[in-house]
Amino acid sequence: MFNPASRAEIDPFIVMQMMSDATKREAAGDNVLHLEIGQPSTPAPKGVLKAARVALCNDKIGYTVPLGMTKMREKISKHYRKWYGIEVSIERIAVTTGSSGGFSIAVLSALEHGSRVAIASPGYPAYRNILKSLGTEVVCLPADAKDRFQPTVAKLEKAGKLDGLIIASPSNPTGTMLNEKAMKKITHWCQTNGVRLISDEVYHGINFRHRPISALESNPDAIVINSFSKYFSMTGWRIGWMVIPPELLTSVERLIASFFISAPTISQFGAIAAFDCIEEAQKNLNRYTLNRDILLNQLPSAWLDNLAPADGAFYIYANVAKHTNDSRKFCKRLLTEIGIACTPGIDFDPSRGHATIRLSFAGSSKDMMEACKRLKAWL
Repeated sequence: MFNPASRAEIDPFIVMQMMSDATKREAAGDNVLHLEIGQPSTPAPKGVLKAARVALCNDKIGYTVPLGMTKMREKISKHYRKWYGIEVSIERIAVTTGSSGGFSIAVLSALEHGSRVAIASPGYPAYRNILKSLGTEVVCLPADAKDRFQPTVAKLEKAGKLDGLIIASPSNPTGTMLNEKAMKKITHWCQTNGVRLISDEVYHGINFRHRPISALESNPDAIVINSFSKYFSMTGWRIGWMVIPPELLTSVERLIASFFISAPTISQFGAIAAFDCIEEAQKNLNRYTLNRDILLNQLPSAWLDNLAPADGAFYIYANVAKHTNDSRKFCKRLLTEIGIACTPGIDFDPSRGHATIRLSFAGSSKDMMEACKRLKAWL
């Protein structure tokens, strides 16, 4: 009898388990409101679908070069010029199999086995799992409301010798963002201390007050990960990109070639068209804005009044300490008793998440109103 490799001994990705449980109840006939998964309920933009159909009918859909189609990389380069006012050459852009593929390649190319890598907690659980499985030491930085649930230079300095830092702005699960001043402090600290910075920018475009700041604006040597999944509603297309410093170009290209050969070709054809579909993506943003307002206004009257600011992304991170000290059991009760699927905070913060939950407002406004109605009656 063989045992699993030790590198595979990682924590479960609880949100996916919650989605599975919710889907089973739905299949059994229950009316379930899906507030558990960070997935837009809107389809990919019409222009993306059209481009994919044309490609499917007229192209053999074979491999592309490992770094991705030249036209796609050119589109991404123009995107940085238009959105951030910075120049990013196509040579520094690699198309990836979703942002997940980008994170794996970033860690493998930039960090040695045994490196100490810091992340904010609460944070995206796959960071911990990817880092651990690839042999790095995860250093969790406990963050709270006074820090806007983001890492600070003070906490980084207390963490001991670090080799890497992953930041996310907007963040999953809190939706908080680093402003320009805070971003500059962190990027400068990383440059000064020789810490490799990886910036998760997959929620850029989904913001409600101020525009998100790219790490590249103050640190051109940062590794930036982005995706078409969120703003462009293309989760299942598994297509993203990374911006990398020159010294990593060869290793990234070789790693992509060996691990993935290339990102999905049909998805690349669709993603090329995505940048011409901004108007449709902005309509989705209008709905997220309405959904956010519904939850921020209605949840306090449902006895959920300790909420993270939600500057961007499409999540509400709620403190439920007055109701439970077991967020996983609490979420199971929400699903079984009132048909609301949401994610327990322990997925994002194993040490303190017993008192928090995450609600996604990527669905319909009707579902947000109904969720608030059910919560009020239940709590």
